[in-house]
Amino acid sequence: MISERIVNTIRFLRIISAITVVWLFGLFSAAVQADPRPASSIPSSALVQPSELASTLRGPSSPKPLVLQVGFRKLYDQAHILGAEYVGAGGDDQGLGALRERVAKLTKDAPIVIYCGCCPWSHCPNVAEAFSALRDLGFSRVKVLHIPNNFGVDWVEKGHPTEKTP
Repeated sequence: MISERIVNTIRFLRIISAITVVWLFGLFSAAVQADPRPASSIPSSALVQPSELASTLRGPSSPKPLVLQVGFRKLYDQAHILGAEYVGAGGDDQGLGALRERVAKLTKDAPIVIYCGCCPWSHCPNVAEAFSALRDLGFSRVKVLHIPNNFGVDWVEKGHPTEKTP
């Protein structure tokens, strides 16, 4: 009887070990996926500077671009560009899906500006992926707001138009 218990315990531990290995492999695989494209991969011709966008948004003429925040919801809620829409983090599948859904009915020549502002440009996990997704969809007038430091420093502290989510 004792030996049968020991055998059953060993079997149970092997099953638990196998499940744990599979689970850890899944976590490891997710962590080792390719790094997001760096923001530096966006061509300089596709960048718009904060003062330039602020001027466009304040100006009385010309159609305004659709401004989409492709960063993190918490940052959008704290402060975002006046009139900007939140679509989700461009660095994950759910955010990219929401971005695609938002632009699905737009003409391919619609002016679109995307931005994140979560961190310094060199570390942003969102803008390059979102830019690439829009370009892959055929959008020809996509610009990316160049935020060298973060949204607070490069937009809010400069006095550009912002609003908060109520």
